[in-house]
Amino acid sequence: MEIIISNNINKIHEIKTEALGIGVFSDEDLTSMPEIIRNIDNNIVIEIIKNDFQADIGKNIVLYNLNNKLVKRIILVGLGEKSKFDIDNYTIAEESLAKTCISNNIKEYCSALITRLSVSDKAIAARNSVISIKNTTYRYMDEINLCNKKIEKITNFNIITNKHDQKEIKNGAYEGQCIADGILLSRKLSDLPSNICTPSFLAETAKKLADEFESITVNIMDHDQVCELGMGAFTSVAKGSKEPLKFIEIQYNSGKKNSKPAPIVLIGKGITFDSGGISLKPSNSMHEMKYDMCGASSVLGVLRAIAKLNIDHNVIGLIPTCENMPSGNSNKPGDVVTSMSGKTIEIINTDAEGRLILCDALTYAKRFNPDIVIDIATLTGACVVALGSIYTGLFSNNDELAAKIINAGESSRDPVWRMPLDKSYLDLLKSNFADLSNTGGPSAGAITAGCFLSEFAEHYKWAHLDIAGTAWKKNNEGATGRPVSLITKFLIDTNNAN
Repeated sequence: MEIIISNNINKIHEIKTEALGIGVFSDEDLTSMPEIIRNIDNNIVIEIIKNDFQADIGKNIVLYNLNNKLVKRIILVGLGEKSKFDIDNYTIAEESLAKTCISNNIKEYCSALITRLSVSDKAIAARNSVISIKNTTYRYMDEINLCNKKIEKITNFNIITNKHDQKEIKNGAYEGQCIADGILLSRKLSDLPSNICTPSFLAETAKKLADEFESITVNIMDHDQVCELGMGAFTSVAKGSKEPLKFIEIQYNSGKKNSKPAPIVLIGKGITFDSGGISLKPSNSMHEMKYDMCGASSVLGVLRAIAKLNIDHNVIGLIPTCENMPSGNSNKPGDVVTSMSGKTIEIINTDAEGRLILCDALTYAKRFNPDIVIDIATLTGACVVALGSIYTGLFSNNDELAAKIINAGESSRDPVWRMPLDKSYLDLLKSNFADLSNTGGPSAGAITAGCFLSEFAEHYKWAHLDIAGTAWKKNNEGATGRPVSLITKFLIDTNNAN
């Protein structure tokens, strides 16, 4: 989709387009209706607003056969009450306009909604709206049409503004485009079936990013190399599948050369299919376990976004990726494995495999002397029970880091909720046969998983994001691309602070 920023609000009646979106407040005084509306179609629009349109937020009406021959349709977009029209409601309005265009098979349209927004920072509004619009118009089959269906999609979106705001809005929209491109990469990878999106496929995707951006380099390690490093926890999960494991190290190097800032390391759980192993999952929703690599796809999406934005900070992505399958060679309940850190782990449940591959990646991250390490994982169903699909679960050993992530989540519309990480919960992970067990029983499942990982993240500032409830939508609605927006905003904020 091409996004254009035009400063021709004063000549809106001269615009040629398939559809023109105009915002209307529900409590608006028609006598003070802006000239933008009065200039269209000899006040016919005013009469329709007066008699037939309530203008609640997200409610739209499409008008056809108007006298203005340049505009095929005018879409009146409800903005709700004027006093409550903030950046969030503006974003919702733009999203609803995009949905209306899709449902009416409109391929290009113009929106003048941002001119009705009375906020000082319209760059944030433009960024968030572009992300939301590109998310709304995403179709999985755009990239790989497995169903041979004809896909209609929006090709052009024009934000109409005034000359004074054009530069600010253009900058915000560009940032939004870069972040959205990262989100869409994550969604595409996550939505792919697991027979296509294998560990090797993820590795090839990382290589393609390195080919596309000079600032990105990639190192792919195979089974033998991982064994040499002593990643016994990771390899124990992979051994049940015929698909070879991969350990992807993807580096973005665009930091300030003089100061050489310590890198931020992002770790993404990359289980491309999780059957549960010997502790087999229920069959009724097992097809959704192709989404157990959403942490990995998020890391790749973030790397794409920051490479396009050319942020001035060094970032390293680590992706341990494999399948978790039952076989004669799989992990068994009661097995004991040795992690890269040297700590031994008793496997109580083979379906608690994500923490096994992550713990070795957390140990591996130490070699980079990182400033911050953030792991992203569809880790526990318990987090879904606790937080549902709105908030991502946040665990951290550093209050300042947690606060920055929370702030980034709020401003990016990708929220997190901090969960406790009390050492008392470690008692639930005690084992008579190893240093740790890989599950803590039915109670506080998301917390004990976070506490397990914290045992391997003692040497740096660390945060864990449990995206089990937010990475994809149920009922085959597909991946969300979260938390790409959150992490990218966090990295932008960190870069600006430096």
